[in-house]
Amino acid sequence: MGVLGHSATADIAGYLDAVAVPAHEHLRQPENGLVMLRGRIGGDGAPFNLGEATVSRAAVRLASGEVGFGYTLGRDGAKAHLIALCDALIQTSEFSDAVETKVLTPLRARVVADSKRKAAETAATKVDFYTLVRGEG
Repeated sequence: MGVLGHSATADIAGYLDAVAVPAHEHLRQPENGLVMLRGRIGGDGAPFNLGEATVSRAAVRLASGEVGFGYTLGRDGAKAHLIALCDALIQTSEFSDAVETKVLTPLRARVVADSKRKAAETAATKVDFYTLVRGEG
């Protein structure tokens, strides 16, 4: 789910085209809502409400009965639907291998590559601070 959440909608849809998606129905049409973000001071202090974030969610049921749920940050109902569809497909013995090899593996590689690229860009801006000892004496 993390790989799908970090991937672009067009990428998920493009890779999912390689899988023969079976008939499915919407249990919950894609919809947008808000969730409360909570934090803790110092990681172990009293919780406090940090703010709200927009999320999209969807739920689908395959003709064979498997139910999939999809959640994503932002207002991208199509992405939530695709995530729910992948969740349902990965539960089937017929489609799980195809989804893993044709959808999740290339998306995972792309997410890892993007993460490494961003880390390299960030590392390039690193500044090393040091103090010179002045010899007074």
